[in-house]
Amino acid sequence: MEIKYETTITAVGKLAREFLDNNNSLILLNEGIHPNLSDMVVEHKVSELAADIEVGDKLKIGNTDFKVMKVGDVANKTIRESGHCTIVVNADGSMPGQIIVKGVMPPRLRIGDNIKFFKK
Repeated sequence: MEIKYETTITAVGKLAREFLDNNNSLILLNEGIHPNLSDMVVEHKVSELAADIEVGDKLKIGNTDFKVMKVGDVANKTIRESGHCTIVVNADGSMPGQIIVKGVMPPRLRIGDNIKFFKK
């Protein structure tokens, strides 16, 4: 299993769970990079993207597994720059910074949980 990106959740904004519940999406961002957005995002430790995330890769958030169905045109670029992307769970999306994933259930968002993208 080749890990492409691995990080740890350090904060969950007050609105982040609402976005997941209402829009099937969560916004990832390196911790402390934009304090004015902290209510809306899931902040995580700074990490390096070792290889581009591609369709067919796997995502694991805590104990929940997903399959990557679509990767927006700029998602890999923004992850490299600021740890930023929007993960859309079990729904459609078309924005360039989104990564669309499918799985059994939405992830729990807990401080200390790992987020991992890895090759299938």
